[in-house]
Amino acid sequence: MSAVGPTGQVLTPLVRAWRGLRWYVREATGEARWDEYVERCGREGTPPMSRRAWERHRADAKEHDPRARCC
Repeated sequence: MSAVGPTGQVLTPLVRAWRGLRWYVREATGEARWDEYVERCGREGTPPMSRRAWERHRADAKEHDPRARCC
């Protein structure tokens, strides 16, 4: 059973494994969230903040969230 990519080519198991690993790492590190933020800003027509400011905002939100701590 072969998987077909977005351009119609047949994907080898190695390519599918690489794409799966890449997706997992991007989700685990938060890289995908940055891309989602930029896409959302584009849809809303607002300029996105800088990557550095976005990361700072994200870190501050985590720090002030009481559910993020164990104690």
